[in-house]
Amino acid sequence: MQTRIRTASETRGFAVTRLLTHWSEIVGEATSAIATPVNVSYGKGGMGATLTVLTTGAQAPMLEMQKEQIREKVNACYGYRAISRVRITQTAPTGFHEGRAAFALAPALPKGPDPAAKAEAADLSKSIQSDDLRSALAALGANVISKRKS
Repeated sequence: MQTRIRTASETRGFAVTRLLTHWSEIVGEATSAIATPVNVSYGKGGMGATLTVLTTGAQAPMLEMQKEQIREKVNACYGYRAISRVRITQTAPTGFHEGRAAFALAPALPKGPDPAAKAEAADLSKSIQSDDLRSALAALGANVISKRKS
């Protein structure tokens, strides 16, 4: 199992798998509850890597203030100054672990007011003499009555 974990983590740049498996112990429970490491990218020289951390948009400002502490704790895990920069990536609360936002179809909106609401609104506006004003008030009344019933 250890070789599978190492192989999977090395594809994302994690030379030390302990960073993934013991994330909450390294950065603390509070930080691990709002953030998860997703990638370590190395520069051309091999030193000064960038750790990418995934969080929700609402938690990003709090995490931004903790970047230096996170970097120090992660470097303590590596045993040397491997990480020189921490980058924060934001995503939606749903899909947090996958790093993707959920795009669901919106519920279908009703086509218009129901016939009972239209009839009630027409009955209420029948005393209006102007045809244009009566039809406009009937349409408005039907929408208001439909909203009240739902």
